[in-house]
Amino acid sequence: MLFLLLALLVLTQREWHNRHHFPRGPRTHSSDDPTCLSTDNKPGNTRFRPKPPWVLREVIRLKALMPPDTGCRGIAEQFNRLHGGKRDGETVGRTWVSENLKKHRYAVLKLRRRLKHTKPRPMPAHRVWAMDMTGLTDQRRQSRTGVGIIDHGSRWLVALRALESKGSIALLRVLLNAIEQHQNKPRYLRTDNEAVFTSRLFRFGLWWLGIKHQRTEKGCPWMNGRIERLFGTLKGKARGLRFRSDALLEQLRLFRFWYNHVRPHQYLDGRTPREALNRLPAQHRGDGQLELEWFEAWNGRLGGYWFKPG
Repeated sequence: MLFLLLALLVLTQREWHNRHHFPRGPRTHSSDDPTCLSTDNKPGNTRFRPKPPWVLREVIRLKALMPPDTGCRGIAEQFNRLHGGKRDGETVGRTWVSENLKKHRYAVLKLRRRLKHTKPRPMPAHRVWAMDMTGLTDQRRQSRTGVGIIDHGSRWLVALRALESKGSIALLRVLLNAIEQHQNKPRYLRTDNEAVFTSRLFRFGLWWLGIKHQRTEKGCPWMNGRIERLFGTLKGKARGLRFRSDALLEQLRLFRFWYNHVRPHQYLDGRTPREALNRLPAQHRGDGQLELEWFEAWNGRLGGYWFKPG
């Protein structure tokens, strides 16, 4: 009797379950209510779509090019500035950049070393000049604006001056003085996108001189790396020194002389910019009757032997 009661109870429970419990289908939202349709469920959302391989390569390249202390947020913002505005452009987030850079740390170090030791292609002198501005601090701890021009082919420091006013007219005056001094002008002038370089007056001056204007992309200082490297050397040598305002022009002239005539350049095969500009081999003490002289300035920070032109 007890067995029959248990069997009847089981059958009753199964019949009640089949009547009141039905298998649920996939949850859907009504398209009539826009508040029920979340961003992640939209048909065109690509949040969880795998990134193309070129995105990872570009992030690794940016990490190798940018300063080592640049964080993942800065790299993500730089990537989105370069590629996010394009049609069907890809964007990355800080978390995605952080996770992938941790996985590919060795690739970043390897690429950074390769870029550092890659020799630039030879270029004729006075074909491309690079121009940029930097900050200089005098004895009164007041910031002064300095402008520099360097030749890509020979690394010859064409001009290095302190400006009284930061304007397009002052920059054009420095450029005209450099052209007059060297009796030569470049085919291209490379600058960044600062307002003084993109003004109508500056662009008209370059057009009138017959010089084509090359501008780097926004937020990409490495595209004008030769002038940036020059300013790095200048600030490294001048760190901790304070020059009088009336003597700043003379001190910059000494640095320019040391940079052009005394300091051998690694990517010029050990030659100085003067030797590269004149297409001379690296000069040695035993070459002919060249007169050797010691040069020193800036409390010994600028120093070395240099050969007087014969």
